[in-house]
Amino acid sequence: MQTQLLDFIPKEAQPQVEALLAKDNLVVKVKKERKTKHGDYRQLPNRKHQITVNANLNQYRFLMTLIHEVAHFEAYIKFGRFIKPHGKEWKITFQHLMLPFLRPEVFPIELLPLLANHFKNPKASSDTDTKLALALKQFDEPNDKIFVFELNLNQRFKLHNDKVFIRGEKRRKRFECTEVKTGKLYLFNPNAEVELLEE
Repeated sequence: MQTQLLDFIPKEAQPQVEALLAKDNLVVKVKKERKTKHGDYRQLPNRKHQITVNANLNQYRFLMTLIHEVAHFEAYIKFGRFIKPHGKEWKITFQHLMLPFLRPEVFPIELLPLLANHFKNPKASSDTDTKLALALKQFDEPNDKIFVFELNLNQRFKLHNDKVFIRGEKRRKRFECTEVKTGKLYLFNPNAEVELLEE
């Protein structure tokens, strides 16, 4: 396996990951940052299976994303191609694969209770788990981004595509935000990372 891949995950997790990937014989590629996803899994035309993970993730999020994608592959192999992408078969597989990593030698002690709670019923994206996303963010490289839920009502913010929005009221789980240019209303995940614009 490429040494480069192992450089992205906690040292104590490397032997397990190496064994897992050797058994599954997966092609794993580290990609430049993609704004819409942390990683993905797909079957290639040559019948091989490929996983990609973004290079900009911190080591803990990288490990979670890698195992998330391996779970897609293993669920596909075990249960067939007609299962839901993030259905019960994937959840069970992800929980099973992730459990050996949920220990203080791999993850910081303060993350373990949040991870244990998250893996009771893992979601399609760990970003939807507000407490876990905020806890994981502290291990990121410093940047000028903040989460939507940290904004005050009516504060302006900008996305990576330079579109400017005003934060509105919170609905049940998401925030209503109005695009300044078009006046259109959008719903934002509380954990969406944005750039605050000074008034």
